[in-house]
Formats: sequence, C-alpha cells, structure tokens
Amino acid sequence: MQRTTLSVLIPPLAVCRYGCAGCCAAPIGVFWLAGIVSIVYGYFGGPASLETVSWPTVFLGIGLWAIATVWARMAIRGVKDDECQRKRSTVCRMVSPGEDQSDPMDDIKKFSN
Repeated sequence: MQRTTLSVLIPPLAVCRYGCAGCCAAPIGVFWLAGIVSIVYGYFGGPASLETVSWPTVFLGIGLWAIATVWARMAIRGVKDDECQRKRSTVCRMVSPGEDQSDPMDDIKKFSN
C-alpha cells in the first residue's frame, strides 16, 4: 500500500526507495516536476496569459504526472518481480563481456610499448 501511495504522490522517491534508482528515477522526476509546473502554470493562466485557469495546460500537467506514476509503478513492479524469481534485476544488471571480447586497456598497452 505504501508503494502505491508513494508512487502516486512522489514517483521519483518511490523508485529510489523501492526500485532501481540509477535506472529511471531522473527521467521520472523530470516528468513529475514538469507536471507540477504545468499544473501551477495553468492555474495562473497558462501560455496564453488568460484571466482564468488554462485547462489544457492543467490537463497536460495531470497527464505528465500520470505518465510519471505509471512509469514508477512499472519500474517498481519489474524490480519486485525479479526479486521473487531470485535472479538479478534485468533493469539494473551489468553486462559482462563475452569470452571473445578483449579488454580495451590491453590493446592500449600493446600500442604504447
């Protein structure tokens, strides 16, 4: 329940706390902050400087916030599913080089001597 509530209210914090922060917390934070700014900007008239609320700008902000929420829920669910299967996270996994790939630093050492 706390994961869901946190992912709706503050999606980047939910991903940092329950998901893989290094993978997608920053872009989720950008969408979330853009949504907040758009909602506030819409209440003050939006880009057309209206005397009333600019509803398209407010709805844009709500949409951006919804995208951040869904993205956070998907990131959290992906990490949670990987934990249940007892394997490393596919999102945060480091790719190891294959046997046929040489180390680039060895190539540099060969050319410098």
